Amino acid sequence: MKNRNITCLETMEIVVVCVILLMVTLEVTECSGNGMKIRGSACPLRCNCESDDILQRVDCAYLGLTVLPANLSVFTSFLDLSMNNLSTLPASAFSNLHFLQELRLAGNGLVHFPRGAFSGLFSLKVLMLQNNRLTQIPSEALQSLRNLQSLRLDANHISMVPPGCFEGLTALRHLWLDDNMLTHVPVRALTSLTSLQAVTFALNRINHIPDYAFANLSSLVVLHLHNNRISSLGEKCFDGLQSLETLDLNYNSLSEFPIAIRALTNLKELAFHSNSIQSIPDHAFIGNPSLLAIFFYNNPIKYVGKSAFQNLPELRTLSLNGATELSEFPNLTGTHYLESLAVTGASIKSLPSSICEMLPNLHVLDLSYNQIHHLPSFSGCGRIQKIDMNHNEIQEVLADTFQDLSMLRSLDLAWNKLRSVDPLAFSYLPSLIKLDLTSNALSSLPELGLPGLTHLRLAGNEALLQLLSPQKFPSLRVLEVPYAFQCCAFLSCEKRDFGDTKEMSSYRRRDTGITANQEEQEFGEFFLELEENPKPVHSIQCSPAPGPFQPCDHLFGSWLIRSSVWAIVLLSVVCNALLLVTIFLSPAIKSSAKQLVGLLASANLLTGLCSGALAVADTLTFANFAEYGVLWESGVGCKLVPFLSVLSAEAAVFLLTAVTVEQGLLLCQLKAVDARTPGKVKLVSALCFVLAAAVASLPLLRVGEYGANSLCLPMPSGESSSAAFSVTVVLLNSFCYFVMTVTHVKLYCRQGKGLAEDCLDCCWVKHVARLLFTNCLLFFPVAFLSFAGLLNFAFVSAEVVKSIVLVVVPLPACMNPLLYMLLNPHFKEDLSGLCSPKGNRLVVDSEAAEEKSCDSTQSLVTETSEAPESAWPSQQSLACTAERCPLSRC
Repeated sequence: MKNRNITCLETMEIVVVCVILLMVTLEVTECSGNGMKIRGSACPLRCNCESDDILQRVDCAYLGLTVLPANLSVFTSFLDLSMNNLSTLPASAFSNLHFLQELRLAGNGLVHFPRGAFSGLFSLKVLMLQNNRLTQIPSEALQSLRNLQSLRLDANHISMVPPGCFEGLTALRHLWLDDNMLTHVPVRALTSLTSLQAVTFALNRINHIPDYAFANLSSLVVLHLHNNRISSLGEKCFDGLQSLETLDLNYNSLSEFPIAIRALTNLKELAFHSNSIQSIPDHAFIGNPSLLAIFFYNNPIKYVGKSAFQNLPELRTLSLNGATELSEFPNLTGTHYLESLAVTGASIKSLPSSICEMLPNLHVLDLSYNQIHHLPSFSGCGRIQKIDMNHNEIQEVLADTFQDLSMLRSLDLAWNKLRSVDPLAFSYLPSLIKLDLTSNALSSLPELGLPGLTHLRLAGNEALLQLLSPQKFPSLRVLEVPYAFQCCAFLSCEKRDFGDTKEMSSYRRRDTGITANQEEQEFGEFFLELEENPKPVHSIQCSPAPGPFQPCDHLFGSWLIRSSVWAIVLLSVVCNALLLVTIFLSPAIKSSAKQLVGLLASANLLTGLCSGALAVADTLTFANFAEYGVLWESGVGCKLVPFLSVLSAEAAVFLLTAVTVEQGLLLCQLKAVDARTPGKVKLVSALCFVLAAAVASLPLLRVGEYGANSLCLPMPSGESSSAAFSVTVVLLNSFCYFVMTVTHVKLYCRQGKGLAEDCLDCCWVKHVARLLFTNCLLFFPVAFLSFAGLLNFAFVSAEVVKSIVLVVVPLPACMNPLLYMLLNPHFKEDLSGLCSPKGNRLVVDSEAAEEKSCDSTQSLVTETSEAPESAWPSQQSLACTAERCPLSRC
């Protein structure tokens, strides 16, 4: 009989299956007048259920369950109980789920499974027990799962796998034991898993693989041993793995090359990167002729045998990244089908001229972070698609270097020392779409043969002043250039194309009442015109993008700023020049205050000249600034103008502080006034200019930057160093204004005591007060901008910053002389003395002058031509008496 060879166990299984089928037949259908209905298919509370004909999928994950859900259908084929709070399972918990094929219990607090926990699961193929608190294999519960194919025990606390724990799991194909606490490979426990195809012991604490560890796993295809502490391998540890194709030994502590891999004749992928292997011996892979990929990077390689990678005909990928001691290019003779080669972070200085003869099928070549000086001709690598040579020492590219590389799509030569690129170097690259030449020393770029380029990176080539033509790069999408002005041509093109696109959209929307035939005819004619005059409508991402500080057309931008700057320039230059002439060429006595005000006028004149230089640059490059922007920013003028501008502005603040302090000292040292000498004024003024020069020199010491924008002036926002410089200057100036304010407050407080009325020229006190108020008022916007830039306040637009820098900052240079000329009577007398006939000097009686000064509230004191040699006036010549010229009237 045919059933003569059937064992008793198999007979019992057949009987059980027949009984189950009978029960299904009786339970599935129940005849009624309305037809047939399914019974026993209720879904557990809070769970999601999906029916597939008779079978049911139940999802009860992430519900915080502490007990198993009730009312599970006997037709359940999939049950997900992951990420709940189940701590124990009762015996025979799933005994009625005979059709269950996949059970997920991951992410619970399960510590133990009792005997019979999985009894009745005759159809179970996938069991997931990861992320629990198991400390040992639940062998008693697993023995009844004869059809189980996939078992996940990863991310538990298993430290030991006893022999025989997998008995009965004859159909098991996939086993996960990673992320546990194993210290050795469970050799005896694995002997019963003859059908195993993939196993992972990764993320454990294994330190040694003994001989014949996997001897009985002849069907094993994938073995993962990465992220352990393996420091040694038995010479025959992989014997018996005739079917192994993938071996992962990454992130271990291997110090010697694993010669045991020679037993893996069918090995296709070998990964043992991030170890401590220092050498690769000759004929290292002689027993692995089927190798397709080798990942060997992040090892301190010092030696590579000449024949190490030879004669590997099936090898497609080789990665030797991080071999810092490797100085010679590896010999790859006989490895003709290699498609991807990466040897980065090594010390290779040259490439063999026969590289393409050895590797005719190469697709990807990555030799970045080496010390290569010269490139051979790659004309024989006709299939290469990507070449990465960044961070080397390449100095030139010849015409035949990349000749006939018709499939090359990406070329990276960034961070080299390129000075010369042959005009025909890129003319043989019809498929090139990405070209990276960042941070080289190029002064020109060959544009021939790059019509299909979509990504072009040229940033960091400071000597590259060439303006690129959009017509020669019609497909460009991403462009990085050294200067923002080189983006102008592409962005203006984009604006014109955008306008054409809007016209096209309006054309499509017009006259919706026409017939369909008329519409088709008009659109046909429209697209014919579009084909005859094709225009790109794509957008271009270009950086650094032009803006208010790096404009395309006009340096100043608006006419309001332009006219204001010119007005400031004319007023400051004319008024300060006139002030200097009247103060230093007038025959009148020059007090210390007057001399310091004259020096203040010289600093203001220098500020006006700096603004004038910017105004002249704006005029000469009007409506076409992009063509000259690079020359302007890289020129001497863009470095000199900001230095002189900061020097003059700071000198003006220091001199104004000196005038104010001089007034206060004159009050406090009534008896020492006669002892003053002109030498002290020279010393104080020299100190002011020296301090101003020191502040202006900070950007030369990399605290801030000159010439970072087209205005060349230091900005209160931008890079951290520029912001730090602006804040430093503002804090210094704030301190000076604070000192001046305190000094004047004390001066006016003593007025009531009659101390100030006998020693000070009331007109100078009033004039210094006006200067202090005006300069303080104009200083507030600048201070606010500096701190706003430091705090990254986005509400302050670049246009506002530009207006303040160009108009408000130099405004004191024209306000200070105007205040002196319009409100100080000393100017009128100095001008009258200067304009009087030659040889006749203005002689004014002192007392009459004082009366006139007091009556007009603007006193003017002059000396006769027989003045003393000292330029410092005496106490009597400077003072208005309390009765005739009180300070309050001035």
